Order: sequence, then C-alpha cells, then structure tokens
Amino acid sequence: QTVEHGFPHQPSALGYSPNLQLLAIGTRSGAIKLYGAPGVEFMGLHDENAAVTQIHFLPHQGELITLLDDNSLHMWTLRAHQGLSELLEVGRFTLTGPPGAPPSVTRVTAVLAHSSGELLFLGTEGGHVFVVEVPGFRELEERNISVEAVQQRVPEDYMGRRNLECVEALQENPLNPHQILIGYSRGLMLTWDLDTNCSRHHFLGTQQLESVWWTPDGQQILSSHSDGSYCQWTLGDEDRQAEPDKHEMPYGTFPCKAISKIMQLSTKQGPPFLIFSGGMPRASYGDRHCISVIHSKTHVALDFTSRIIDYFATTSGAQGKGEPSALVVLVEEELVVVDLETEGWPVIQTPYLAPLHCSAITCSHHVSNIPLKLWERIRAAGQHQSAHYSRKPWPVKGGQNLAPDAPQRDLLLTGHEDGTVRFWDASGVCLYPLYKLSTAGVFHADADTTDNMNHGAEGEWPPFRKVGCFDPYSDDPRLGIQKIHLCKYSGYLAVAGTAGQIVVLELNDEPAEQLVEGTLADLLQGQEGFRWKGHTRLEVREEAVAFPAGFQPFALVQCQPPAVVTSLALHSEWKLVAFGTSHGFGLYDYQQKNTVLVRCTLNPSDQLALEGPLSRVKSIKKSLRQSFRRIRRSRVSVRKHHVGNAAKLQEINARLEAEALQEMELAPVQRKIEARSSDDSFTGLVRTLYFADSFLSDGSHNSPSLWAGTNGGSVFAYTLRLPPSDRRMEDPITAYPAKEIQLMHRAPVVGIVVLDGRGAPLPEPLEVAHDLARSPDMHNAHHLLVISEEQFKMFTLPKVSSKLKLKLTALDGSRVRKVGVASFGSSRVEDYSESGLVVLTNQGDLHVISLPSLKMQVRYPCVRREDVSGIASCVFTKYGQGFYLISPSEFERFSLSARWLVEPRCLVELPPTPSSSASKPLPRAQPDGAAVQHRNFRRDRENCEENVGSSPRVMEHALLNDESE
Repeated sequence: QTVEHGFPHQPSALGYSPNLQLLAIGTRSGAIKLYGAPGVEFMGLHDENAAVTQIHFLPHQGELITLLDDNSLHMWTLRAHQGLSELLEVGRFTLTGPPGAPPSVTRVTAVLAHSSGELLFLGTEGGHVFVVEVPGFRELEERNISVEAVQQRVPEDYMGRRNLECVEALQENPLNPHQILIGYSRGLMLTWDLDTNCSRHHFLGTQQLESVWWTPDGQQILSSHSDGSYCQWTLGDEDRQAEPDKHEMPYGTFPCKAISKIMQLSTKQGPPFLIFSGGMPRASYGDRHCISVIHSKTHVALDFTSRIIDYFATTSGAQGKGEPSALVVLVEEELVVVDLETEGWPVIQTPYLAPLHCSAITCSHHVSNIPLKLWERIRAAGQHQSAHYSRKPWPVKGGQNLAPDAPQRDLLLTGHEDGTVRFWDASGVCLYPLYKLSTAGVFHADADTTDNMNHGAEGEWPPFRKVGCFDPYSDDPRLGIQKIHLCKYSGYLAVAGTAGQIVVLELNDEPAEQLVEGTLADLLQGQEGFRWKGHTRLEVREEAVAFPAGFQPFALVQCQPPAVVTSLALHSEWKLVAFGTSHGFGLYDYQQKNTVLVRCTLNPSDQLALEGPLSRVKSIKKSLRQSFRRIRRSRVSVRKHHVGNAAKLQEINARLEAEALQEMELAPVQRKIEARSSDDSFTGLVRTLYFADSFLSDGSHNSPSLWAGTNGGSVFAYTLRLPPSDRRMEDPITAYPAKEIQLMHRAPVVGIVVLDGRGAPLPEPLEVAHDLARSPDMHNAHHLLVISEEQFKMFTLPKVSSKLKLKLTALDGSRVRKVGVASFGSSRVEDYSESGLVVLTNQGDLHVISLPSLKMQVRYPCVRREDVSGIASCVFTKYGQGFYLISPSEFERFSLSARWLVEPRCLVELPPTPSSSASKPLPRAQPDGAAVQHRNFRRDRENCEENVGSSPRVMEHALLNDESE
C-alpha cells in the first residue's frame, strides 16, 4: 500500500504552520495527515482509536501536538531519514490532577503552543490552566494558573454565585510573549502576565464566550458569543473593563446562532478583513453552514454544503506576515480555499484532497499510458470547465517533492450516482481533477438548480454565496453510472447506467449541437410470463442538445427491461460495444447505429432478476414459500430413501463416518466444491464480456468473436462476420453462435481471457496498430482461460477441451471477486516483462498467478475481509497496481510491481529560528532533575528512532469505529 488519494473520511481537526507552510488534518478514527506543496504528504495513526480534536504546531519547529477526545496529548515530529522526511510519534502525555479531583479538573478544552517552543498552556473544563514543558511533557506546577487565583481578582458582584466554567480560549499577545489571554465560557476574559504570575486586564463579558482573537497590533481583542454577537475590547490603562467598545449583531436582532470562531486580518492600506463562522438567524437559516467575510463595503456569507470543522488564513509574506492572501476552510466533506486577493474572491482549485465523493462513487475504471495527444485534448476540455477558478497558485507550499516524474500518463475514471464521469490524473501522488463529463443532458431529468444558487439574488440578506462542489443529492438515481470503458487510441468512450442505458461518446474539441439517436434492445425477446417490476427507463430527449467541448454522446442503446448494466466491452477497431444485464447480453454497432445481436440468458426460475435494484427486499410470502418447499422436498427424499433394515442403516452410517473422517484429513489440502443449483437467483446475470480475434470454427481460420460469461457458470461464444472496410457502412455485421460451455460447479464466471500461441494475452484493440504491442502469435494453438469465482480453467481452441485447472476455493475457501491481466516489468532489465493474472478474493487477499502455466506466484493480504465495499470497488491497472475505496471519499493505492511504485517522497527543511524576543526562553525556576529528565527523554526519542529505522512500522489506513455516538 503506497499512498491514499482523496479526502480524509470524517475529519475532526485542522492545524496550520505558517513557518513550515504545512496544513494538518486529524480524523475521528485517529489518523493525522500533513500536506504541503503538491506531492508533499505524510500520514500517521494514533494507537488509540480516538478522534483528534485539536492540532497545534510548535512555532519555528518541525513538531506538532495533537489532542484526542480521550484527553491524551501526543507529540509528532518530522525527522529526516536517508534524505527524506518522515512523521513519527515521539511522546504522549495525559494530564493528572490531585488525588480525588473530578475528571473535569484535567479535561483539556483549550491548548496554546507558546512561541518559545518550550511551553504548552492547557486550559481545562474545571477552569484551570496547566503549564507543561515540551518536549519532555513535564508539568510545571509552580507556573499553573488556578481558577481560585483568577476568582480572587474578579469583582464579587460580577461573579455572583456562578463559577467561571471551562477555559474556552487561550491566546498569546502577538507583540509580547510574556502575556497570554484566557477566556472563560461564562464570558470573562483576562490577560495574564507570565513573569509576575498575576492578571493585568479583566474584560467582564456577560454572554457565553465562543472564541477570541488578539489583533496583530496587540491593542484590541475580539470576542464572539453564543447569541450571534461579537465584541471589540481595547487594552487600556484600566484594570477592569465592564463594557466593550463595540457590540455587533451582524445578522439582525432576531435570535441568532453562535459565532463559533472569529478573526480579524489587518491590511497595509484600507480596512481589515473580518471573518467569522456562524451567527445566522436561527429560525430562517439555522441549518446553513456559513463563514462570513467582510472587507470594506464587501460582505459575503460563504455557504458550504457540509458542517464547518475549522479554518485559517494564509498571508502573502513569510511566517504569517504580509497581506491576507487566502482563506482555507475544512468542512466535513471537502477542503475549500478562497482567494482573498482577487476581486470577487474566487475559489482556488485544490491540487489534492479532492472530494471524490462529491456525488457518490458507483464505479471506477483505470487506463494506463495515455497517448499525449488524447491527454492534452482531455486537459483542454477540462480547462474550459475550470475557468471560474482563481488563477492564483496554491497557497500551502511547504516541503519539497522529491518523487521522480511519473514515467507515464495514467487516467482514473470514476462514475457517479448523478450520471457524471470524472477524469483524474492518477500518474503521481496527487489525484488531480482533469475533466468532468455529465450524461444527464441526454435525458429528460429534473432541472438542475444548483447553478442558480451559486450567487444570491440582488439585495438578498444574508448575502449567501454557494461554495464547494460536494453535492450528494442526485436528481434521479437511474442516472447512476455502473460501467465505463475508454479506448485511449481512438478516443471513444462507452458508459452504462442504472436504468439499462448505454451511451457511446467521442471526443470533440469544439462545442456541438446534435441529436442523440436511441436504439431499443429487447433482452427478453418476447418471452412470455416475465413482468418487470423495477424502475422505468429514462426518457431520451427528442430534440438536438448542445454539448460543450469534450466527450459528446452520439449513440445510445436502451435495454428493455431497464435493469442495471452489469458488464460492458468496447472494441473501437470493429466499432462495436457489447453490454450485459441480469436478463441477457447484446451487441451494438455504433458506426451503423443498429443492434447486431441480442441473447436472453434468463433462467425460467430467475423471477428475482425482474424485481430491479430498487426493490431489493424479497417479498416475505415468497421467502416463506421457498422455505416450505425446501422442507417438503427434504421430507420426501427421506421417505423415499428410508431403509427398514437396521443392519443396512448401521452399515451406511459407518461408511458415512469413514468418509467424513477421510474428508477431514484432506481438508487442509482440498475442499469439495459444491455444485450450485440451477434455480439459484440471478443465474442469467452477465458478469463478463470479452472480444477476441481467435480460432472458433477450425484451427486454421481466425475470426472476430464475442464471449459472455454468466452468474450461472455458462460461457457463450459468438463468431462475428465483419464486412470489408470499403463496405463497412453498407453491409451489416452478423453474429453466429459458435460455442457454449457450462461449468460443472456452476460458479459465476468473472473473467475470460484468450491466450495466443506464445501463451500471452491478446493485445487491446488498436494496440498493435499503434506499435505499442507485439502482434499475437496466430500460428500455434490458442487457449481460452475461463475464471470463475472458484477456479481457473484452461481450454484448448477451437475444440474447447479442458487442458489445465487451478482450484482456489477448494484450497482455502476463498472466492475470486476481482481479476485483471497485468504486465510485470523487471526493475533491472528495461525490456523484460511477464504477464500474469492479478486476483483479489473475498478474504481481501491479492494473488498473482502466472500465465500460461496457472501457477500461484505470490499472495499478500490487502483489504480487510469485512470491508465488502472496499473489495467490490477494487480496480487493477495494466502494470500491477490497483485502487480500492477505504471510505466513500478515499482510494488506497497499492502496487504488486517492483518497477511501478507511486509513493510520497518528500523533505521538509526546518526554517531557522528567528532571533526575536518571542524565541527567548521565558524565566522560570529550574528544579533539580530537570536536566536528567530532558536527557532521558532525548534517549527515549533516540531509541524510538532506532526502532523505527530497524523495523519500519507500516501505517495502515485509519479504520472507522462503527459505534454510534
């Protein structure tokens, strides 16, 4: 497992280092991920399966502190090892209170990493502030600020009978590191002098405090409150300030939601930026997730589609100095960056952390080694779509990406529930969005209103503006993409959907308006007694539709009944597309736009296949009926075979026991494969389709052919007769049934491969014509490899006689879930490679099987066996890599090839410590034993580093706790 692509699942905390220019994201499952310049990525995982609630970088250092919801603090460091940086956990600490104290006394609610880089201030639920020395995690009891010490200096009439409640905020004076600001939940704020250990100023707020902000000039403090207001206080000569200088309710006098965070960013010329989250009128817009940005006369409420986790602002200068340049917002489902320097505040496109799940992913397809011309055409089409993004560079640019340039251009295509197909650059560490294709325009669907919502109406208050692309709601679930097939040589693309629609598209560099003709393919072929109970088909537009530059549809096939398309194959040289559903398969000529072949594979007992995916639950009556039939059958068979003679009965029992013992002894070596009943549901479902130019009729004449494999263990082969190229548009293509194979164990057929005379898989269409593959050997005999869920079986062609088999289920009880043909290149010899089968089983194991000998080569555990959706989402590349979903928004990438390896290789150089007053050590008593503790801690860290170096700990991806909160 090499790298994770996409957006972290269920993020819970955000941190940023202006010095290192790195951002950190923590998740609810205990993962921590650091990102800098594109390609600079680090990942760590806490041993505790607890949510990360806060992340704080230590100033001017390569260290950061994480706080988990189990109240433990953890220290992580970026350390160089063999020229590359790695993220290591180097310490952990849990605050302990006096004996008998309630847990609230030490429950950490606020953390301040002091600019000296040597102290942590920890505010707690009980109102205390504890001071902890880092990196040793040693509590400095003499420096602690107790709630009693604070209460003594506050007027009695203000305190009343209530306590101060928890510490809500801690901030350092931007100009004087010897002063900190403490904010209590009740509303009290005070500045505390660290030299004299006493309070200087008291701000007697009356509303519940949410957050504070100390302005960069050190003169003013902003506080935000639970009633949707914010206050501005000035640090003057007075010890106590009962009223703020300014008290604002940005969104009116009606009850508003809390302003959870506020910041004010000064500019050299003109007014400052005021940025705050929340504060919306509770009754009208209480469900909105908004951040308001106010600058001069411009006021915008950025409206996000998911909950806001946290945000920060970047500046144009180094180390947090200079003009505000961008606002970086982490919401629950995406990262949004707003350009504050360009007029209109456009969004900057993210080079990583893309929300793959902006509409739920329904399928994926990988294409390796894309020709440069096609790549540039796709990129050009995508650039038209991204014209609304800011042209400013990505603001988070820490670290150096030392990974070599990608050796080839790879595409990952994801199909989505809303009928879109997204094209991603999967060549390197960053999964970068290239282009988005929508198929919804071909059909009559509900009007898409999102474009109208992007900008609020003129004069609307609050002034909303939609930002972000996460939109999980699909207008019509029938639009969902189920299968994708792209030919990289011709630029033809076929996509198939949930309601039996197959759309064929071609790449066009210019916008065009055209009519998409639909062809109906009746897969039931008029069979009596079948009635479709699922969804209706999508209505195709009968008028010409305007399509932007990019992939444009020109042909459409509609299966009847409109069931989910379960398999798809495209042959761009023959201009054919094959499709299969749970009812049968068909072949469509997209040059002449007519159907060549339709074959029904439905078994008379396949009634369930007619209920459709949207009526997933079988009727209770039917289940009961089947159960009673089963019981009745078993009783009848017992009656038929009843033997009156007791001696005979004993003899049979003895024989059965002996057989059982024998089977038990053989169990580790081989298990018996049980033949499946032909009345199992969905036996006619077409699992795989394959085009091949091989020998079907006799051993001397090769011809084009189509192969189909079903869920019931059947394989159908058809010979195709193609007219000569000069008559291609006039003469029809014809298909004749040539072979039919029924596997004895009736296991679903998941793959079909034809091997040439050298035992190599046949090349892809047009691959030989582009001089990218060797011509197949047509002199020696070809072989057919049929891969079922339970075994691999080799047949000779054209006789189709069994030659070789490899049993998988019989050996270890696992079943094949995904299979692909991969070319494994040598890491030492440039031109040498071998072909093999890559298999993922239901146990989550990866197997590599040699071709044509069918020998098991290697086996690696990859996916957890409980992760059914992860196994189902796996897609293999042509060169021994693969992707699978570890969450709805993240792909894990893995490699079985030593030659093709994509992984982060990066270095973060620590900036020199500035010689300002902020970096000078604070005066403090140095008790005996402190130096010893430091030395011990340093030794512990060295031991930790040695252990890590000797046995590198593999960071598995974080697994989410399924416990409900």
